[in-house]
Amino acid sequence: MGCMDTLPVAKLAGQTALVTGASSGIGRAIALGLAAQGVTLCLVGRDELSLEAVAGGARATSPLVLCYRGDLTLDGDIHRLATDFLNTFKRLDILVHSAGGIALGRVEDAPVDNLDWQYRINVRAPYILTQAVLPMLKRGPGQVVFINSTVGLLARANISQYAASKHALKALADSLRDEVNADGIRVLSIFLGRTASAMQQGVFEAEGRTYHPELLLQPADVAGVVIYALSLPRSAEVTEISMRPLLKSY
Repeated sequence: MGCMDTLPVAKLAGQTALVTGASSGIGRAIALGLAAQGVTLCLVGRDELSLEAVAGGARATSPLVLCYRGDLTLDGDIHRLATDFLNTFKRLDILVHSAGGIALGRVEDAPVDNLDWQYRINVRAPYILTQAVLPMLKRGPGQVVFINSTVGLLARANISQYAASKHALKALADSLRDEVNADGIRVLSIFLGRTASAMQQGVFEAEGRTYHPELLLQPADVAGVVIYALSLPRSAEVTEISMRPLLKSY
């Protein structure tokens, strides 16, 4: 038995979670992992068929799973989501911001429209949604998870727009944590290297590289770490976690 097996963890059963980007990849894995813990779920995504497929798997272990199809680049969709959630659920214990988008390009010639789109999905959407449900999180008190990227810590060439949005997301999480820790709310940022997902496959195609998902971080790996952090006793807060594929050169 390892020392990790002896660490106390809190039960998540009976809690309620809202997960964005839940129709695929990391969001899907986290949603299914939370469902396995007996968590009630509100799943958010743009693809209704994919979202319902995830919900079907989650309903085997979750007491209740509801889906909300919405485009988080649209303020109206975010506000409708928040209103519907507040009218439907009595509590919010876990908020997971997993939705996101990426567009590659050099500072020299990357379209500004791409920067605006990435800002809306990667920064503005989590800001607005967090602001809308924060009173409910305070009653818990709840926990907030921001799925970030290692380029949110250290930018590199040809990814300035995405990196800028992820640096901004880190700032949002850091400020939020400083504001709400006194209310008992925990805030976690998880900085991920290349993770097997449809979005990452698109990145590889844009880079002209062969995509080998088995060599990357797996969404289930990320979900396991996130759920463990959420389950820690309230005497501790994990503020940041960095993960990357073992084969760093890939």
